[in-house]
Amino acid sequence: MPKSPMARMIIYGVIATAILLPISLSIDWFPHQGAAAADKIDTLYDVLLIVSVPIFVLVMTVAIYSVIRFRARPGDSGDGPPIHGDARLEVVCVVIPFILVSALAAYAWITLNDIEQKKKGELVVNVTGQQFTWRYSYAGPGGKKVESTQLYLPVNRQVKFEIHSKDVIHSFWIPDFRLKSDAVPGITTNWRARPTKLGVHDVVCTELCGPGHALMRGTVRVVPDQQFTAWLGKQAGGAVATAPPGGGGGAPSTALGKQAFDQNGCGGCHKLAAAGSSGTVGPDLDNVLQDAAKFAKGKPPADYVRESIVNPDAFVVPGFPKGTMPKTFAKLPPDQIDALVQLLTAGGKKK
Repeated sequence: MPKSPMARMIIYGVIATAILLPISLSIDWFPHQGAAAADKIDTLYDVLLIVSVPIFVLVMTVAIYSVIRFRARPGDSGDGPPIHGDARLEVVCVVIPFILVSALAAYAWITLNDIEQKKKGELVVNVTGQQFTWRYSYAGPGGKKVESTQLYLPVNRQVKFEIHSKDVIHSFWIPDFRLKSDAVPGITTNWRARPTKLGVHDVVCTELCGPGHALMRGTVRVVPDQQFTAWLGKQAGGAVATAPPGGGGGAPSTALGKQAFDQNGCGGCHKLAAAGSSGTVGPDLDNVLQDAAKFAKGKPPADYVRESIVNPDAFVVPGFPKGTMPKTFAKLPPDQIDALVQLLTAGGKKK
């Protein structure tokens, strides 16, 4: 073993790098690749590991050596020797990191720019995050707007996600596709992907957005193009009437209530059998009539439910904290609020 401390540190560093680098590269850091960009992003991550591991080993080797070699001995309470600047060392310590970081930044930019290139026939999907669910809208046949809480995508077709938020900051991420972007109120962010793997992939919110953040999960179904076209056409033709058959106004249909419940993400927080939801952040809405009888102080159940929608902090069922339910539901169109009231006061029974 060489006597020179520098030579020993280099030898130890090379040995540590030779051990740690293969281990780092052998770890399966990511889930399955579900989009064309995934392979490029995984390669970028591997390059970052190849650069980062030797730097980590170098820093830790010098730090450990310094702690052992220059530690204060028992009874030594004096100051260390004065150290003067070394211009060449300072230049090296600035220039080399600058070159490394600039090169990695350029490589990352080139990779992202290549992924984000617009392709012919691009499908645009509007993504809206709200506490605590995701909603999606498409341009259906004839330009008709199609809305869904289930994300469907055609395989091998580029998709542009235009991402919005209805309340607080969320973050839209499909792990199998790798890319993600924050959903910020008042701002539209976006990213592109070309799904390449048929099947179901997870959708996750990665920004702490409130008590129901952990439940703000969903799926994306990647299907053949013909199946996607058929689904989109079916959704576009499935408009729900806002009044009973024959016109003339009247009470909104239960179907409209289910649609409003679904579109506004109520199922992310509440359980309601009629809507097929099982959220646990807020009160169980299958028990709303019992709660109204117990807590409404003589009010009709409909008034109790309406106040809970438009002014959620006026009364909160014991066991649930105030300030959890967003106050944005007061801004819903009156027909949607009426439909929700009718749905919930119907006892939550499936029709």
